[in-house]
Amino acid sequence: MRSYIKIYGPPVYEAIKTLERMAIDFKEVCIMNPLIATYLSLDNEQGTGMSATAGSSEAMEYFTPLKNDISPERCENLVSKSGQRLGDYDFFFEWFREPTLAELNSLIQKIDDVLKPLGVKYTITSRK
Repeated sequence: MRSYIKIYGPPVYEAIKTLERMAIDFKEVCIMNPLIATYLSLDNEQGTGMSATAGSSEAMEYFTPLKNDISPERCENLVSKSGQRLGDYDFFFEWFREPTLAELNSLIQKIDDVLKPLGVKYTITSRK
């Protein structure tokens, strides 16, 4: 299941970076957004996921400025490799297993908490 986020801002960039920081510690999910896709050279046209040249070292390079003590293992599984496109959305959380209603509500609460100081509005759509 994926939970897609559409951000209504500004500041959209800051909102995406804030969601990335939040996701590092939310171990039930991996993520994707346009900033990661561009940085890690994902094949967005084909929707095939990470390119052969994008790997854990690039992920470490990308995420370390967000959180100094991120583990290499978390970097490796933080970025979605499903090849799912973002479409009209700005971000998605991809669940490693089917979430419970409580887990979905926890995600929404965490998003509310981290985005509130930025003043952005968002919508969330979860689907299989």
